[in-house]
Amino acid sequence: MIDTDRIFYLRQHFRQALRATQEGYPLQGYFVWSLMDNFEWAWGFDRRFGLIYIDYPTQQRIPKASYFWYRECIRQNCVV
Repeated sequence: MIDTDRIFYLRQHFRQALRATQEGYPLQGYFVWSLMDNFEWAWGFDRRFGLIYIDYPTQQRIPKASYFWYRECIRQNCVV
């Protein structure tokens, strides 16, 4: 599943987090909102926020493009 909007969103946030640390702010880390798609109180199962797509009928977990992008950021310890 290709979710380029999420990659763009995360990339912008990571760049700003890096900038904050370079300016001396005591930022210790960043948490991605959700690892897997799940139930959201405001939208139920309609919106998908996770890095991993959940096929609800089969419960199959399918990594999205953002998952692989984030994995590469972690591996290289930089914003790719």
